[in-house]
Amino acid sequence: MTTGIQVEGLVKRYGDHTAVDGVDLTVPAGTVLGLLGPNGAGKTTTVRMLATLVKPDAGRATVLGYDVVTQAQQVRQLIGLTGQFAAVDADLSGRDNLYLIGRLLDMPRRRARERVDRMLERFGLTDAATKLVRDYSGGMRRRLDLAACLLGSPRVIYLDEPTTGLDPHSRNGLWATVRELVADGSTVLLTTQYMEEAEALADSLVVMRNGGIIASGTVAELAGRVGGRTLLLTTASPDDAGELAAGLRAQLPGHQPDQDGDQVRLPLAHDEDLAAALQAVAAATVTVTAVDTRVPTLDEVFITLTGAATDAEPERSQA
Repeated sequence: MTTGIQVEGLVKRYGDHTAVDGVDLTVPAGTVLGLLGPNGAGKTTTVRMLATLVKPDAGRATVLGYDVVTQAQQVRQLIGLTGQFAAVDADLSGRDNLYLIGRLLDMPRRRARERVDRMLERFGLTDAATKLVRDYSGGMRRRLDLAACLLGSPRVIYLDEPTTGLDPHSRNGLWATVRELVADGSTVLLTTQYMEEAEALADSLVVMRNGGIIASGTVAELAGRVGGRTLLLTTASPDDAGELAAGLRAQLPGHQPDQDGDQVRLPLAHDEDLAAALQAVAAATVTVTAVDTRVPTLDEVFITLTGAATDAEPERSQA
């Protein structure tokens, strides 16, 4: 598979502070990589280097084979970027903002107008197209900024906290747009603190903390790192639950079921342990009234790996 983004040992320092510390990333073309981490983890600085806005102090990064330092102009022709805050001109209308960008991208006038109309419709801004952006709500400005990012049909797209300030309808519309772009072959690097968003869009995830990568993999792989699947067994009474827990300890050496009232929780380190656990339950003398399984949520994975609760507040520092 063609590589969309390749990063090797990327480093960025601001004085004595190392914002990004030896980051390695590989994003196959036509996929979405979710870049997670608490505020100050280094996500935005990483994106800024990949977008040629900041030069790395060490390491190397390429976008579709072009070096972000020595071939910055070629990289800029391939990428689209939306940052944490809408970067649109408040003194122009929404339509004029997009048309200006289209012309700056060397689109012929007719094609620029067609693309502008399409993007205004896609992001629900047609009725507000002639209004000055200063009169837009925060969510409308955000949608216009996203439309500007995608106007030139970039092959690689950086979405840095893209749905901050969006209402649920607009957020779902953005998700649908991202899926369409990926289906057409675009590569997306998504930074977010909304775990639902990462789970909905990302093919794989990278978790950053203090400028470095502390974990990577799919949602299922990361969940497995922090506890894997748990078998939940409900009995008729706490006494039955205690008897069941004791029986499972005897039949499943190395497993540690715990009792909470009339329920027994049995952590399973591997998916293949589930079959053995169910066989042990079937052999028990206690009647089990309900059986369920549970895997850690992505929020729980995030908190466990980073030691930080998720929040919707975007990074405000250069780190």
